[in-house]
Amino acid sequence: MSIEADTVERMVAWRRDLHAHPELAFQETRTAEFVARELAACGFAVKTGIGRTGVVGTLARGDGPALGLRADMDALPIREATGLPYASTNPGVMHACGHDGHVTMLLGAARHLASRSDLAGTLHVIFQPAEECEGGGKAMVEDGLFRDFPCDAVFGLHNWPGLPVGTFATRTGPIMASLDTFEITVIGYGTHAAMPERGTDPLVLAAELVLALQTVVSRRIAPTEPAVLSVTQIHGGEAYNVIPDRAVIRGTVRCLDEGLRTRIADHVRALARGLAETHGARAEIVYTHGYPATINAADPARFAFDAAAEVAGITERRSEITPSMGSEDFSYMLNECPGAYVWLGADGAKPSAPLHNPAYDFNDEILPVGAAWWASLTRRFLAAR
Repeated sequence: MSIEADTVERMVAWRRDLHAHPELAFQETRTAEFVARELAACGFAVKTGIGRTGVVGTLARGDGPALGLRADMDALPIREATGLPYASTNPGVMHACGHDGHVTMLLGAARHLASRSDLAGTLHVIFQPAEECEGGGKAMVEDGLFRDFPCDAVFGLHNWPGLPVGTFATRTGPIMASLDTFEITVIGYGTHAAMPERGTDPLVLAAELVLALQTVVSRRIAPTEPAVLSVTQIHGGEAYNVIPDRAVIRGTVRCLDEGLRTRIADHVRALARGLAETHGARAEIVYTHGYPATINAADPARFAFDAAAEVAGITERRSEITPSMGSEDFSYMLNECPGAYVWLGADGAKPSAPLHNPAYDFNDEILPVGAAWWASLTRRFLAAR
């Protein structure tokens, strides 16, 4: 299975144009217009504005199953440092996660599949906004994605630095972690820095709490249960000679199991309140449940794996890849419709910069590989009986 040379040539041009014009979450108007125009040119029925800036293209070929294929469109608030001729023209915004490539691979597959006469059923290509921490997947679901475009299965793909080009990877069960955030405001009693006995120092308490939070995973959770708790911010005080009345601690929690997710939240709340009480202070906790874990259903995961067997350019298939503790809002779609999420290796002779790095650039070498996998998956799923 391979993609036509003229389509591959178009894909490279598309991808670099998208890379030069990145747009942040829910601001993907140019990208959405580009996607809608190319889908319509291929003969897809197009609906825009789903989940604010999302686009769905539909190719209906009579009776048969319905398949959903999803690509994310948004960029990141990062200043690009690649020096490429097609680098971002939008200062402070760049495609540092490869969503430009994801859009392009799905468009390339759509163009290839539009000319096929051996399909029976309905194909929905889903171009999702705001994957980067803004919940565009949830927005599309809440806006009636699967009500208006019912699917028997839905699939997502992400390029993956750290895996060599030619590697296809997936797994049954959790493949990406949940993402929760916490904000703990430690409230003490401010005083002169020369008279600490007259106040209740929230900074000392905050320092103890940062260390204590590390015991939630290391001492409250079994080593066999993957979880990550990271404190990422501490804010407190404005003057050298003033002990402030409050300090703020923020961070994230990631895990693969819903029950564990609840237990960790309970531990964080109890620890913050208990430690604050021992200092004569008070802790206010805002604990926010964000993206759920991305969990692949068994049959779709096997189907995705089998579809990779006939793709030119895929030389290694891994069916039980170790999950990532990163998160992905494709999880909201998988909570509504069975499906699977897969990774496509992106490291060429020179390893790629990591995702979300200012020096990252999508590897165009895998454009035809990803598009061919989408096409293989679709032809198997919608094979004319």
